[in-house]
Amino acid sequence: MEKSSINIDITLDENKVPAKIEWAAANNPLQAAKAMMIGFWDATDKSALRIDLWTKDMMVDEMADFYYQMFMTMADSYKRATHDEQAVKDIKQFAKLFIEKFRKQQQANAPK
Repeated sequence: MEKSSINIDITLDENKVPAKIEWAAANNPLQAAKAMMIGFWDATDKSALRIDLWTKDMMVDEMADFYYQMFMTMADSYKRATHDEQAVKDIKQFAKLFIEKFRKQQQANAPK
């Protein structure tokens, strides 16, 4: 069997808040990121274990875009795993509603 590794380096500031996230996969150069989400399934406990971090310079609009894209990606992954078209449609519909509501809220709160 072949193995592959993903390495993640988190640089923390003096308050232990992520200041920099960098990651690299086998045969790929180190890349910077402002946020990350990693999930693992614990079959014994039947629960999700997760790591979600973001740097202190991640803006709220970037976080909304990140979540929107994560929802869409999760829908695509779920489709490949289950072929459940209705669930995928529901997830994507929620994602679109989420980002639309966020954008409307941003416009309403924008300085006039």
